[in-house]
Amino acid sequence: MRDERLREEKMAQVSDGSDDTWADESDWELGAEEVAEAIEEAAAPPPVVAVVGRPNVGKSTLVNRILGRREAVVQDVPGVTRDRVSYDALWSGQRFVVQDTGGWEPDAKGLQQLVADQASVAMRTADAIILVVDSIVGATAADEAAAKLLQRSGKPVFLAANKVDTDRGEADAAALWSLGLGEPHSVSAMHGRGVADLLDVVVAALPTVSEVGGGGGGPRRVALVGKPNVGKSSLLNRLSGDERSVVHDVAGTTVDPVDSLIEMDGKLWRFVDTAGLRRKVGQASGHEFYASVRTHGAIDSAEVVIVLIDASQPLTEQDQRVLTMVTEAGRALVLAFNKWDLVDEDRRFLLDREIDLQLAQLQWAPRVNISAKTGRAVQKLVPALETALASWDSRISTGPLNTFFKEIVAATPPPVRGGKQPRILFATQATARPPTFVLFTTGFLEAGYRRFLERKLRETFGFEGSPIRINVRVREKRGARTRTR
Repeated sequence: MRDERLREEKMAQVSDGSDDTWADESDWELGAEEVAEAIEEAAAPPPVVAVVGRPNVGKSTLVNRILGRREAVVQDVPGVTRDRVSYDALWSGQRFVVQDTGGWEPDAKGLQQLVADQASVAMRTADAIILVVDSIVGATAADEAAAKLLQRSGKPVFLAANKVDTDRGEADAAALWSLGLGEPHSVSAMHGRGVADLLDVVVAALPTVSEVGGGGGGPRRVALVGKPNVGKSSLLNRLSGDERSVVHDVAGTTVDPVDSLIEMDGKLWRFVDTAGLRRKVGQASGHEFYASVRTHGAIDSAEVVIVLIDASQPLTEQDQRVLTMVTEAGRALVLAFNKWDLVDEDRRFLLDREIDLQLAQLQWAPRVNISAKTGRAVQKLVPALETALASWDSRISTGPLNTFFKEIVAATPPPVRGGKQPRILFATQATARPPTFVLFTTGFLEAGYRRFLERKLRETFGFEGSPIRINVRVREKRGARTRTR
């Protein structure tokens, strides 16, 4: 039934022949089954496998081995731009995302907290977890703390005993049974030994579609993020009230970050990972690294993100980095410029110029000028959140969407590439959260033209507060593959 409906919708767009941008079906292999398959592929988020462990146990090497190629993975030093990176992977026909989470440093002061921060991010954002342990060093206190926490996650956890390069190392790996995570899988990430067997076991335990993203009822999930000293704690306290009587600490393990339920305008909102974000980072640079890890975790766990920016100071690289995290994660976004009580006329002029120059790509995000200290305009955050979430959830039916693209392309065709002008054959919205569109074309669409299409989509359909993703599927003319064999 669904294939028939998709086929009818497609043919409704190509049958009148009034514009040859939409090609006749007899000339192109664009059957309903292929469309349905592409839509399912784009709409279904693949399961996530998080690779966790201490520094220098071989996590990055294992990630590269799983991917089958070398990637610029996370370095185990604080201050790197991307401290947690996700990569698309494929094994035995199963698509999944492998997430390199970086390592924790087992310093005596904050061992339990650092382990909890890292492991809790993995538990929140992954469908399965691989804990990498150095089989030569053996189980350390940090490994044991992580194992105990991961046992309570309810997620499949696999123990990778790394650096087993020969049969002699099997005895060292067997000693890791003591961690209580079941059989240690002996691997050598450097040489590839045992990695295929580990992947077979991991993939067999994965769901077809990720079970950790989106969906679900209850209060909408909000992350409050920003660089240090921007006023996150002050704003959270202002939103919850001085008495904090409406804040509810969701039950969890004692070292887990705490979510807070806050009532605003008669509606309950869940601020995710707020305990972790409220904690002040220590003097050591390693703690700043873990503050960044917590920021990643809060964004990944949220549906909408309030990025707090200090309006009294120039925009910084840290501000840009946080905004990049949000857009790459595909979350709804609200910009809150805090400390507005400290902004004079000259600063307002400079800030407008900074926004035009440095945040031009985020003109779609609602902007609220607030003061957490005085309470100025804080009440405007709720309408901005609701607008952003409505855009993030929105869908456009196939008929109006194709009519829109047909008119836009007729007025402004794609640039010629390689002597040929690409044509858009068919368009559909594959999924929401964020709105993701699939364009079936006869050729590649330049990045500039994709940005043009995004701008026109926003002008016509709104999407205020939500990123938009446009995926292009280039279709071959019938017989093209035969002729090139």
